[in-house]
Amino acid sequence: MRRGWYRDPWRRPRVLLAVTLAYLAWSLLPVLIAVLFSFNAGRSRTTWQGFSLRWYVGDPLRSVWHDAGLHSALTHTLLLGVLVTAIAVPLGVAMALGLDRWRGRIPAGANLAVLVSFVLPEILVAVSLLFVATVLSTPLQLGTSGQVIGLVTYQLAYPVVIVRSRLLTIGRDYEEAAIDLGASPGGAVRRVLLKMLLPAIFASAVLVFADVIDDFVIVRYLSGDSSTEPVSVKVYNTARAAPTPALNALTTLLLLASLLAVVLGFLAYRWFTRGEQRRRSLDVFAGEA
Repeated sequence: MRRGWYRDPWRRPRVLLAVTLAYLAWSLLPVLIAVLFSFNAGRSRTTWQGFSLRWYVGDPLRSVWHDAGLHSALTHTLLLGVLVTAIAVPLGVAMALGLDRWRGRIPAGANLAVLVSFVLPEILVAVSLLFVATVLSTPLQLGTSGQVIGLVTYQLAYPVVIVRSRLLTIGRDYEEAAIDLGASPGGAVRRVLLKMLLPAIFASAVLVFADVIDDFVIVRYLSGDSSTEPVSVKVYNTARAAPTPALNALTTLLLLASLLAVVLGFLAYRWFTRGEQRRRSLDVFAGEA
């Protein structure tokens, strides 16, 4: 009986389930504890002293809302996320379209550079950009502009790969049909292809935004004064001292922003793929008829 249980390929994966639950507990439990103590009424980050919003808005000096350093770090992080997403995603979509339609050695080299960026260590990109900003005479400067340029450089590969994979599944039939019906090549791309690429574009935007607000290496090397320090750098600089639960509150707000971006991206993806699912159902029904 026991030997048959081990040989049964359709048995319940109890070991896999146990490993998965252990991994989730190991990964999420520290985060949940940090979030919990952001609502602690006292200064302790290890002893629960009652529920309070003191470290969010209540404390007139040390809360996230009133502490200028924490407030500036949060707003700067969200600003970087919005700016980098607004720049990297359109550039990535345009590059994906170009690589999909252009043939030759130059696009092949660009495609190789995009793939290499996935395995290139982030610290190597950060140190190289720091060298460009501090040694060479270039417009790249430390601060917000340097951080945006560095993050766009590092994040550009994500929308390129995601949109290109979507282009492979779409094919060129819809675009050619639009051209046959009288649309110009640019009009076919704008009115047909880009609408079908919206799920991939939203997925790229969510991924880039979530990765940017969590970035540490590039923003640390390219930060200028204290006003350009994002949340990750602020946490690193203050975690070794005697931080208050306001630091937990700061990271909790950043976590909520990331979760909100993921939820909005998922809802947008469901909204834009609803028409495609309906169209596929009609095609299947027509084929059966």
